[in-house]
Amino acid sequence: MPKAQLLLVEDDSALAELVRWHFEREEFDVQHTGDGEEALLMAKERTPDLVLLDWMLENLSGIEVCRQLRKADNTANVPIIMLTARGEEDDRIRGLEIGADDYVTKPFSPRELVARAKAVLRRVRPALAGESLRFGDVEMDTVAHKVKRGGKQVPLGPTEYRLLKHFLEYPGHVFSRERLLDSVWGHDSDIEIRTVDVHIRRLRKALNEGFGSDIIRTVRSAGYSLDQDAV
Repeated sequence: MPKAQLLLVEDDSALAELVRWHFEREEFDVQHTGDGEEALLMAKERTPDLVLLDWMLENLSGIEVCRQLRKADNTANVPIIMLTARGEEDDRIRGLEIGADDYVTKPFSPRELVARAKAVLRRVRPALAGESLRFGDVEMDTVAHKVKRGGKQVPLGPTEYRLLKHFLEYPGHVFSRERLLDSVWGHDSDIEIRTVDVHIRRLRKALNEGFGSDIIRTVRSAGYSLDQDAV
């Protein structure tokens, strides 16, 4: 099961450590900062699956961080849970109108926060809650590292497997070559950008052998996506 990437934005260091401990115990990969501007940079460099965002930050407010996350292409749909001591109805409504998905008032139970975070993730990324990924007639067993299409085994190399896994986790999303390079090969990779095209061709060949439809769509000047309407 893939680890959920959590960005924790909280300037109370003691609370942040407590929250981090509970989420890491539940197998989340946690990045933490207490600064709003740094949070925006971190989210730009590595797109989180979920953001826990304190309302009252010193430099850039949590509301403004939320607003800017919603404007950015890579975080426009990332779920955001606001953490705040402000419990008034008007404040909750304001946070939700800005783009927050949920609202937790301090003091809170860390266990309840984890449960609510998992509930949000199940809605937006079911892949994080199971051991298999499916799209159309393609099924990936992430424990056995096996892929089938229409019940037939599909042999894949390790890079093609990681590439398909990334697509299956975000079906319908269009990824540029740069984003795929970063997500599949990693930040420090010296791989040439056109290498992505080579592995996309290999993945297509493996998936499409014996099948008429190509589920990987090429989006001109944008990148690639997993799409049942692809030709």
